[in-house]
Amino acid sequence: MWNYLAENMWQVWAVVAVLGLILELSSGDFFILCFSIGAVGAAIASLFTGVYVQISVFVVLTVICIFTVRPFAHRYLHRGEELRVSNADALIGRKGRVTETICPGHYGRVAIDGDDWKAESAGQEELPVGTQVQVVSRESIILTVVKQ
Repeated sequence: MWNYLAENMWQVWAVVAVLGLILELSSGDFFILCFSIGAVGAAIASLFTGVYVQISVFVVLTVICIFTVRPFAHRYLHRGEELRVSNADALIGRKGRVTETICPGHYGRVAIDGDDWKAESAGQEELPVGTQVQVVSRESIILTVVKQ
């Protein structure tokens, strides 16, 4: 078996490359992808050279990839990501309708795009059912709203 692997190292490198790509799908950080690129280079080198040269090609290509391809991929594929809000933070500024009266100092409910959220009033006024409101902040899953 060892003789077979030694004669067909390209298969070992191909398995390493595919496993790296599969692992990269779960991380999305483009770090493991660099190891896959190094393994592809080593697989190509295995057709012409010995094991030590293959390992050297793997290491060199991986290091080059970490310092060149990875930053480029981050810039290109994660463009504008720091400006994008997600989850409940995306609700701030949205408009909704009161579905359960919100009394001062107590909680009620607000419907926003078909979802029902626990909410409180930012002011000291009562917000009856049907009042149009706007979300001004949130604390955990409780929204703070003002009358529109």
